[in-house]
Formats: sequence, C-alpha cells, structure tokens
Amino acid sequence: MKRGKLEIKIAFILFVSLLLMGAAIFGPALTFDYWQGWLFLSFLFIPMLFVLFYMLKFNRKLLEKRIKIREKRERQKGIQLFNTFIFAVVMIVAGLDHRFSWSSVPVWGVIAADVLMLSGYLMFIKSMLHNEYASRIIEVQRGQKLIDTGPYAVVRHPMYASAILMYIFIPVTLGSFWAIIPLLLIPIMLVFRIFDEEKALVEGLKGYKAYMKKVRYRMIPGVW
Repeated sequence: MKRGKLEIKIAFILFVSLLLMGAAIFGPALTFDYWQGWLFLSFLFIPMLFVLFYMLKFNRKLLEKRIKIREKRERQKGIQLFNTFIFAVVMIVAGLDHRFSWSSVPVWGVIAADVLMLSGYLMFIKSMLHNEYASRIIEVQRGQKLIDTGPYAVVRHPMYASAILMYIFIPVTLGSFWAIIPLLLIPIMLVFRIFDEEKALVEGLKGYKAYMKKVRYRMIPGVW
C-alpha cells in the first residue's frame, strides 16, 4: 500500500473504533461522568497509537496484514461476527452497570485490571511482532514459513493467549462484575477458532504437523 494511503486508512479505523467503542460504553451509561470508561479507553488506545507509529515506520507490511478483517473461511466469518456481538454486549452491560450501580468495584481493583489488561496487550504485541505472517484473518500466505521460536516455542498460539489475558480484565476495568458473564463466551469461541485455524495450517503450511508434536500446548503450558 502506498505511503499516505495506509496512514489515512489507519486514522479512519482508529476514529471509527474509538467512536463505536465510546458509544457502546457511554451510551448505555447515559453519562460521560464515567471515569472507568475514560481510563479504559486511555489504557487501550494510547499504547495502540505508539504501536501503530512504530509499525508505520518499521513494519508496514505486517500492519497491512493486521488491518485485513474479511475472513475467507465461512466458519471463521461466523466466529468473527459472534465475537464482535459479544464484545459489544460486554460494553453495553458495563455501561448499564455503571448507570444502575449493580457492581461495586474498588478504585484499586479497576486500576489493577487496567494494568493487567495492558500487560496482556503488550504480550500480544510482542508475539505479533515476532511473527511476520501474523495476519488478522485465517489464511496461509504465499511463501509463508513456520515460526517456532520466541513465544511460539512455548505455545502454538501466544497471540490468542495474550488476547484472553487482555479481554478477561476488561469488565473490571469498566467497573463491572456482571459484564464478565457474557465475556466468558469469547474464550470459548477462540477455542473453536483455533481448531479451525490449525486445520487450515496443517493443510497449507509445510511442517506444521511436526510443529504440533514439538510444541504440544496451544495456549497454556501444561494445560491446553
């Protein structure tokens, strides 16, 4: 993608994402006096800006892959749509929770959850930057090589493991315990995504079947 065009596209995606997420959080709350929501957006988007600036300068090709969101596999399209719906429900429930004071999360709990969410995001970025083929959609790219070093030498899907660590704390960052309930569906859907992804990788990526025997665990060492 030509220089300038990618920057415009990234700016547009960021603006729309911030707008939609803000609407999902503050809309149900019916107020902007929601410090947990502002803190969450800060912890999410400020680090994201630094990462995007870094990638625009040093790894544009990977960034172009990361902004591709149209899945080609039918099962993945369904999983992607369902996850988007669930994430929206989490935001809405958290906003309603703030509005009606269903939960009572202490300040230290909210801040701790933000820090843990950020740690999951940083782990995600580290795994992503280690894999030049880390597309957002399930596909085997032309000339793709097997990555089995760094975090990929520990588990087969370190990006998903990091994403779960990031997602699981989001309800608490928003001051809601009730929003944890719908969010629990996301790790379940990630399991289905991984099964389908590994099927595609076994079929299309040379050496992946041997890699599965070498690195036994998908996301959690010693567990799964």
